[in-house]
Amino acid sequence: MHLLFATSIVPDGALASGYEIANAAIIAALRRAGARVTVTGFIWPGKVASDPENTVVLGAIDVRTESASSLQKLIWVAKAMLSGLTFASVKLRVISESEVRAAVERAGPFDGYVLNSVQFAGAFEKLFDDRPSIFVAHNVEHRSAEENAAAAGSFFQRLLFRREAKLLKTMEERLCRRARFVFTLAEEDRAALGVASDDRSAALPLVTSPEAPTKEGPRRTDCDAALIGTWTWQPNRIGLDWFLEKVVPHLRRNFRVRIAGNMPSDVTSTHPGVEFVGRVPDAQAFVRGAAVIPLISTAGSGVQLKTIETFELGLPSVATSRSLRGIDHRPANCVVSDDPAAFAGALEAAAADVRDVDGSAFHRRQVGALDAAIRLGLEKLGPVRQEVLA
Repeated sequence: MHLLFATSIVPDGALASGYEIANAAIIAALRRAGARVTVTGFIWPGKVASDPENTVVLGAIDVRTESASSLQKLIWVAKAMLSGLTFASVKLRVISESEVRAAVERAGPFDGYVLNSVQFAGAFEKLFDDRPSIFVAHNVEHRSAEENAAAAGSFFQRLLFRREAKLLKTMEERLCRRARFVFTLAEEDRAALGVASDDRSAALPLVTSPEAPTKEGPRRTDCDAALIGTWTWQPNRIGLDWFLEKVVPHLRRNFRVRIAGNMPSDVTSTHPGVEFVGRVPDAQAFVRGAAVIPLISTAGSGVQLKTIETFELGLPSVATSRSLRGIDHRPANCVVSDDPAAFAGALEAAAADVRDVDGSAFHRRQVGALDAAIRLGLEKLGPVRQEVLA
């Protein structure tokens, strides 16, 4: 079986975001199941595809809103309004449908499509109705847009997010209806998308790497707690605001919190122990340097890859219940609390008595369940023809 994995950004090997980590895990699982997978989409400027022989690059593009100029943002908004597309999808309309079709045809023929999230599928939706498809819903995007609208700081932003929510709801319904099978990254997202039947969908347990992280012996910590993420992404920002405004004031003043990742300019904290460190060269080394990991999601859907990585590494954590969506097994050194004061108290207790666990069992359980779910979805497209994998 030859599948076209259609995605907004093709893998470049960096795995710099949860989206890219999830894509790598899903593509690897499809190939373990015996499918030949060709990936198509755009690439970040200055990057090259990690698997060029099996990748069709449509061009280089930077779709990050936070790094775009004011003029570029206005152009995207105007194009979205005129085209009826979502803001996220219109960013990808830098080439024509005929150019995408020509590129896809050169890489084919294909037995089916894997439409990875709504952005690319929404930008070029009419191109993918000639073959059976699987839709991968990384999130319930219309729910996230509704939450973003509620948290927006201006009337104009609220209007834009409400428009996105309305368009995304219709698009997600259409993609799910057309798909032979739907993969979500969290169990509860199946019902939210209207595909809760086992004959229509399955949740994909994810891993952050093909092999379980190796245990490196006793850790040396240089802070009490560490967080890392793309904080310019609105659902992450909502969780960070909750942590800084509600949890941090309950922490003792000498409790050291280091926060890494791309940070909006208006994020601040008056707590003397909070330090914003920007980008770090090794994300795993950064979190391993903390006594405890706060898992602070309070918005969004899908799965939290930072939760999975924390559990794979066996690190102590304190998590909101929202951070555990899509996770069937919680290790013994993870405390759950949605109360800010209790969350802060659990962080201080965990930092005072660091208890790592072996995360390899969690990783093995995730891989096994991921492969089983992938096989279930592929059965809906037809038998996997192993002989094409020369």
